Amino acid sequence: MATQAAIVAQGLGKTFEGRPAVAGVDLAIAPGEVFGFLGPNGAGKTTTMRMLAALIAPSSGAAWIDGLALGTDDTAIRRRVGLLTETPGLYESLSAEANLRFFARLYGVAEADLRPALERYLRRFDLWERRADRVGGFSKGMKQKVALIRALLHRPSVVFLDEPTAGLDPESAQVVHESIREMQSEGRTIFLCTHNLDEAERLCDRVAIFRRHIIRMGSPTELRRSLFARQMEVIVADPTQAARLVAVARTVPGCTDAQADGPGRLVVSLPDPDAQAPALVTALVGAGAAIRRVAEVEHSLESAYLELIQG
Repeated sequence: MATQAAIVAQGLGKTFEGRPAVAGVDLAIAPGEVFGFLGPNGAGKTTTMRMLAALIAPSSGAAWIDGLALGTDDTAIRRRVGLLTETPGLYESLSAEANLRFFARLYGVAEADLRPALERYLRRFDLWERRADRVGGFSKGMKQKVALIRALLHRPSVVFLDEPTAGLDPESAQVVHESIREMQSEGRTIFLCTHNLDEAERLCDRVAIFRRHIIRMGSPTELRRSLFARQMEVIVADPTQAARLVAVARTVPGCTDAQADGPGRLVVSLPDPDAQAPALVTALVGAGAAIRRVAEVEHSLESAYLELIQG
Protein backbone atom coordinates (compact mmCIF):
# COMPACT_ATOMS: atom_id res chain seq x y z
CA MET A 1 0.00 0.00 0.00
CA ALA A 2 1.46 3.36 -1.02
CA THR A 3 1.23 5.67 1.95
CA GLN A 4 3.17 8.42 3.64
CA ALA A 5 2.18 7.15 7.09
CA ALA A 6 4.60 4.97 9.05
CA ILE A 7 1.79 2.90 10.61
CA VAL A 8 -1.63 2.38 9.04
CA ALA A 9 -4.41 0.16 10.36
CA GLN A 10 -7.84 -0.32 8.82
CA GLY A 11 -10.49 -2.24 10.76
CA LEU A 12 -7.81 -4.21 12.59
CA GLY A 13 -9.24 -6.78 14.99
CA LYS A 14 -8.32 -9.87 16.97
CA THR A 15 -10.57 -12.57 18.41
CA PHE A 16 -9.54 -15.29 20.85
CA GLU A 17 -11.84 -18.32 21.08
CA GLY A 18 -14.73 -16.31 19.73
CA ARG A 19 -14.22 -13.41 22.13
CA PRO A 20 -13.11 -10.05 20.67
CA ALA A 21 -9.92 -8.66 22.23
CA VAL A 22 -9.47 -5.86 19.69
CA ALA A 23 -12.15 -4.53 17.34
CA GLY A 24 -12.08 -2.19 14.36
CA VAL A 25 -8.87 -0.24 14.96
CA ASP A 26 -8.28 2.53 12.42
CA LEU A 27 -4.96 4.38 12.65
CA ALA A 28 -2.63 6.52 10.59
CA ILE A 29 0.60 7.45 12.39
CA ALA A 30 3.07 9.79 10.73
CA PRO A 31 6.83 9.18 10.45
CA GLY A 32 8.59 10.69 13.46
CA GLU A 33 5.42 10.81 15.56
CA VAL A 34 5.34 9.67 19.18
CA PHE A 35 1.95 8.01 19.51
CA GLY A 36 0.61 7.02 22.92
CA PHE A 37 -1.72 4.06 23.38
CA LEU A 38 -3.51 4.39 26.71
CA GLY A 39 -5.97 2.06 28.37
CA PRO A 40 -6.58 -0.13 31.43
CA ASN A 41 -5.13 -3.60 31.92
CA GLY A 42 -6.83 -6.09 29.62
CA ALA A 43 -7.92 -3.41 27.15
CA GLY A 44 -6.10 -5.04 24.22
CA LYS A 45 -3.17 -2.62 23.96
CA THR A 46 -0.45 -5.28 23.91
CA THR A 47 -2.46 -7.43 21.50
CA THR A 48 -2.75 -4.48 19.11
CA MET A 49 0.96 -3.77 19.38
CA ARG A 50 1.86 -7.41 18.72
CA MET A 51 -0.34 -7.45 15.63
CA LEU A 52 1.28 -4.31 14.26
CA ALA A 53 4.74 -5.75 14.94
CA ALA A 54 3.79 -8.89 12.93
CA LEU A 55 4.09 -11.21 15.94
CA ILE A 56 0.49 -12.42 15.87
CA ALA A 57 -1.93 -12.47 12.95
CA PRO A 58 -5.07 -10.31 13.03
CA SER A 59 -8.50 -11.92 12.79
CA SER A 60 -9.80 -9.07 10.65
CA GLY A 61 -8.73 -5.87 8.94
CA ALA A 62 -5.39 -4.85 7.47
CA ALA A 63 -2.28 -2.91 8.44
CA TRP A 64 0.89 -1.54 6.87
CA ILE A 65 4.23 -0.66 8.47
CA ASP A 66 6.33 1.68 6.33
CA GLY A 67 4.25 0.50 3.38
CA LEU A 68 4.83 -3.19 4.10
CA ALA A 69 1.63 -5.22 4.36
CA LEU A 70 0.84 -7.20 7.48
CA GLY A 71 0.34 -10.86 6.57
CA THR A 72 2.34 -10.53 3.36
CA ASP A 73 5.59 -8.88 4.39
CA ASP A 74 5.80 -10.07 8.01
CA THR A 75 9.49 -11.02 7.95
CA ALA A 76 10.44 -7.65 6.48
CA ILE A 77 8.25 -5.87 9.05
CA ARG A 78 9.90 -7.72 11.95
CA ARG A 79 13.33 -6.69 10.67
CA ARG A 80 12.19 -3.09 10.33
CA VAL A 81 10.71 -2.58 13.80
CA GLY A 82 12.09 -2.52 17.32
CA LEU A 83 10.03 -4.03 20.12
CA LEU A 84 10.14 -3.74 23.89
CA THR A 85 7.62 -6.05 25.54
CA GLU A 86 6.33 -5.94 29.11
CA THR A 87 8.62 -8.84 30.05
CA PRO A 88 12.27 -8.44 28.94
CA GLY A 89 12.65 -12.00 27.55
CA LEU A 90 16.43 -12.15 27.96
CA TYR A 91 18.74 -15.16 28.29
CA GLU A 92 19.54 -14.94 31.98
CA SER A 93 22.59 -17.22 31.88
CA LEU A 94 24.28 -14.89 29.38
CA SER A 95 25.90 -11.53 30.04
CA ALA A 96 24.27 -8.29 29.02
CA GLU A 97 26.70 -7.90 26.12
CA ALA A 98 26.24 -11.52 24.98
CA ASN A 99 22.47 -11.08 24.98
CA LEU A 100 22.74 -7.96 22.87
CA ARG A 101 25.23 -9.48 20.45
CA PHE A 102 22.99 -12.52 19.97
CA PHE A 103 19.94 -10.45 19.06
CA ALA A 104 22.00 -8.05 16.93
CA ARG A 105 23.16 -11.01 14.82
CA LEU A 106 19.54 -12.06 14.32
CA TYR A 107 18.86 -8.58 12.96
CA GLY A 108 21.94 -8.74 10.74
CA VAL A 109 23.80 -5.86 12.39
CA ALA A 110 27.39 -5.71 11.09
CA GLU A 111 30.16 -5.97 13.67
CA ALA A 112 31.60 -2.62 12.57
CA ASP A 113 28.27 -0.97 13.44
CA LEU A 114 27.57 -3.09 16.48
CA ARG A 115 30.66 -2.30 18.56
CA PRO A 116 30.17 1.48 18.76
CA ALA A 117 26.41 1.08 19.20
CA LEU A 118 26.87 -1.32 22.12
CA GLU A 119 29.22 1.03 23.93
CA ARG A 120 27.03 4.04 23.23
CA TYR A 121 23.85 2.47 24.61
CA LEU A 122 25.45 0.60 27.49
CA ARG A 123 27.10 3.81 28.68
CA ARG A 124 23.91 5.82 28.20
CA PHE A 125 21.94 3.40 30.35
CA ASP A 126 24.71 3.12 32.94
CA LEU A 127 25.41 -0.55 32.17
CA TRP A 128 28.89 -0.35 30.64
CA GLU A 129 30.64 -1.53 33.80
CA ARG A 130 28.16 -4.43 34.11
CA ARG A 131 28.27 -5.54 30.48
CA ALA A 132 30.09 -8.82 31.28
CA ASP A 133 27.77 -9.74 34.18
CA ARG A 134 25.04 -12.36 33.87
CA VAL A 135 21.63 -10.83 33.25
CA GLY A 136 20.14 -13.26 35.77
CA GLY A 137 21.73 -11.22 38.55
CA PHE A 138 20.30 -7.91 37.32
CA SER A 139 17.43 -6.01 38.93
CA LYS A 140 14.13 -5.66 37.08
CA GLY A 141 15.05 -2.12 36.06
CA MET A 142 18.45 -3.18 34.71
CA LYS A 143 16.86 -5.98 32.67
CA GLN A 144 14.40 -3.44 31.30
CA LYS A 145 17.29 -1.27 30.14
CA VAL A 146 19.02 -4.20 28.41
CA ALA A 147 15.76 -5.05 26.65
CA LEU A 148 15.36 -1.46 25.51
CA ILE A 149 18.89 -1.43 24.09
CA ARG A 150 18.05 -4.67 22.25
CA ALA A 151 15.07 -2.92 20.63
CA LEU A 152 17.26 -0.07 19.35
CA LEU A 153 20.51 -1.72 18.22
CA HIS A 154 19.44 -2.34 14.62
CA ARG A 155 18.25 1.27 14.21
CA PRO A 156 14.58 0.46 13.48
CA SER A 157 12.40 3.00 11.71
CA VAL A 158 9.40 2.09 13.92
CA VAL A 159 9.76 1.31 17.63
CA PHE A 160 7.04 -0.33 19.74
CA LEU A 161 7.50 0.30 23.47
CA ASP A 162 5.30 -1.48 26.01
CA GLU A 163 5.70 0.20 29.43
CA PRO A 164 9.33 1.25 28.76
CA THR A 165 9.88 2.86 32.18
CA ALA A 166 8.24 0.14 34.28
CA GLY A 167 10.54 -0.74 37.17
CA LEU A 168 12.97 2.09 36.47
CA ASP A 169 14.09 4.68 38.99
CA PRO A 170 13.40 8.35 38.10
CA GLU A 171 16.92 8.94 36.77
CA SER A 172 16.79 5.90 34.49
CA ALA A 173 13.27 6.81 33.36
CA GLN A 174 14.59 10.24 32.38
CA VAL A 175 17.26 8.55 30.23
CA VAL A 176 14.51 6.58 28.49
CA HIS A 177 12.53 9.78 27.87
CA GLU A 178 15.60 11.45 26.40
CA SER A 179 16.17 8.42 24.16
CA ILE A 180 12.59 8.62 22.90
CA ARG A 181 13.05 12.31 22.06
CA GLU A 182 16.33 11.52 20.31
CA MET A 183 14.70 8.75 18.27
CA GLN A 184 11.97 11.15 17.26
CA SER A 185 14.53 13.77 16.21
CA GLU A 186 16.08 11.09 13.97
CA GLY A 187 12.72 10.58 12.27
CA ARG A 188 11.78 7.30 13.92
CA THR A 189 8.17 6.55 14.78
CA ILE A 190 7.37 5.57 18.38
CA PHE A 191 4.29 3.57 19.38
CA LEU A 192 4.16 3.89 23.16
CA CYS A 193 1.92 1.80 25.43
CA THR A 194 2.03 3.22 28.93
CA HIS A 195 0.06 3.55 32.14
CA ASN A 196 2.13 6.62 33.04
CA LEU A 197 -0.18 9.43 31.94
CA ASP A 198 2.30 12.15 32.90
CA GLU A 199 4.86 10.41 30.67
CA ALA A 200 2.35 10.28 27.81
CA GLU A 201 1.44 13.94 28.22
CA ARG A 202 5.08 15.05 28.07
CA LEU A 203 6.24 12.77 25.26
CA CYS A 204 3.34 12.07 22.90
CA ASP A 205 2.22 14.11 19.91
CA ARG A 206 -1.09 12.26 19.95
CA VAL A 207 -2.69 9.65 22.15
CA ALA A 208 -5.50 7.15 21.71
CA ILE A 209 -7.70 6.21 24.65
CA PHE A 210 -8.36 2.53 24.08
CA ARG A 211 -10.55 -0.26 25.41
CA ARG A 212 -10.86 -2.95 22.72
CA HIS A 213 -11.48 -0.10 20.29
CA ILE A 214 -10.34 3.51 20.09
CA ILE A 215 -12.62 5.64 22.24
CA ARG A 216 -11.03 9.00 21.45
CA MET A 217 -7.85 10.11 19.71
CA GLY A 218 -6.00 13.42 19.46
CA SER A 219 -3.26 15.48 21.04
CA PRO A 220 -3.37 15.71 24.86
CA THR A 221 -4.52 19.32 24.53
CA GLU A 222 -7.27 18.39 22.05
CA LEU A 223 -8.55 15.64 24.35
CA ARG A 224 -8.66 17.94 27.35
CA ARG A 225 -10.44 20.72 25.47
CA SER A 226 -12.95 18.35 23.89
CA LEU A 227 -14.07 17.24 27.36
CA PHE A 228 -13.72 20.29 29.57
CA ALA A 229 -14.83 23.89 29.08
CA ARG A 230 -11.96 26.37 28.95
CA GLN A 231 -11.72 28.32 32.18
CA MET A 232 -9.72 31.16 33.71
CA GLU A 233 -8.62 31.13 37.33
CA VAL A 234 -8.49 34.56 38.96
CA ILE A 235 -6.94 35.03 42.40
CA VAL A 236 -7.81 38.32 44.13
CA ALA A 237 -6.04 39.84 47.13
CA ASP A 238 -9.20 40.37 49.20
CA PRO A 239 -11.07 37.06 49.71
CA THR A 240 -14.21 38.92 50.76
CA GLN A 241 -14.55 40.36 47.23
CA ALA A 242 -14.87 37.03 45.45
CA ALA A 243 -18.65 36.61 45.65
CA ARG A 244 -19.26 40.20 44.49
CA LEU A 245 -16.81 39.86 41.59
CA VAL A 246 -18.59 36.78 40.27
CA ALA A 247 -21.47 39.02 39.14
CA VAL A 248 -18.97 41.33 37.42
CA ALA A 249 -17.29 38.43 35.60
CA ARG A 250 -20.64 37.24 34.28
CA THR A 251 -21.11 40.54 32.46
CA VAL A 252 -17.99 39.98 30.32
CA PRO A 253 -18.99 39.22 26.71
CA GLY A 254 -18.68 35.50 26.00
CA CYS A 255 -18.61 34.41 29.64
CA THR A 256 -20.67 31.23 30.05
CA ASP A 257 -20.23 30.78 33.79
CA ALA A 258 -18.44 32.22 36.82
CA GLN A 259 -18.12 30.80 40.31
CA ALA A 260 -16.37 31.66 43.56
CA ASP A 261 -14.29 28.58 44.33
CA GLY A 262 -12.53 29.03 47.65
CA PRO A 263 -11.20 32.14 49.39
CA GLY A 264 -10.28 34.80 46.87
CA ARG A 265 -10.53 32.42 43.87
CA LEU A 266 -12.82 32.88 40.89
CA VAL A 267 -13.24 30.33 38.09
CA VAL A 268 -14.61 31.91 34.92
CA SER A 269 -15.64 29.91 31.83
CA LEU A 270 -14.59 31.60 28.58
CA PRO A 271 -14.74 29.92 25.15
CA ASP A 272 -11.64 31.83 23.96
CA PRO A 273 -9.51 32.85 26.94
CA ASP A 274 -6.73 34.30 24.77
CA ALA A 275 -9.13 36.83 23.27
CA GLN A 276 -11.47 37.34 26.23
CA ALA A 277 -9.13 37.40 29.24
CA PRO A 278 -8.15 41.09 28.76
CA ALA A 279 -11.80 42.15 28.96
CA LEU A 280 -12.27 40.03 32.07
CA VAL A 281 -9.28 41.59 33.82
CA THR A 282 -10.37 45.10 32.81
CA ALA A 283 -13.88 44.52 34.20
CA LEU A 284 -12.62 43.11 37.50
CA VAL A 285 -10.04 45.86 38.04
CA GLY A 286 -12.68 48.44 37.17
CA ALA A 287 -14.85 46.95 39.92
CA GLY A 288 -12.07 47.46 42.46
CA ALA A 289 -10.41 44.04 42.41
CA ALA A 290 -6.74 43.75 43.32
CA ILE A 291 -5.72 40.80 41.17
CA ARG A 292 -2.83 38.64 42.30
CA ARG A 293 -2.87 36.07 39.50
CA VAL A 294 -4.71 35.15 36.29
CA ALA A 295 -4.15 31.84 34.51
CA GLU A 296 -6.03 29.35 32.38
CA VAL A 297 -7.16 26.26 34.27
CA GLU A 298 -5.22 23.28 32.92
CA HIS A 299 -7.00 19.94 33.15
CA SER A 300 -4.65 16.98 33.13
CA LEU A 301 -4.54 14.18 30.59
CA GLU A 302 -5.31 11.91 33.55
CA SER A 303 -8.62 13.75 34.07
CA ALA A 304 -9.51 13.31 30.38
CA TYR A 305 -8.49 9.65 30.46
CA LEU A 306 -10.63 8.85 33.51
CA GLU A 307 -13.57 10.77 32.06
CA LEU A 308 -13.44 8.72 28.85
CA ILE A 309 -12.71 5.32 30.39
CA GLN A 310 -15.29 5.63 33.14
CA GLY A 311 -17.80 7.11 30.74
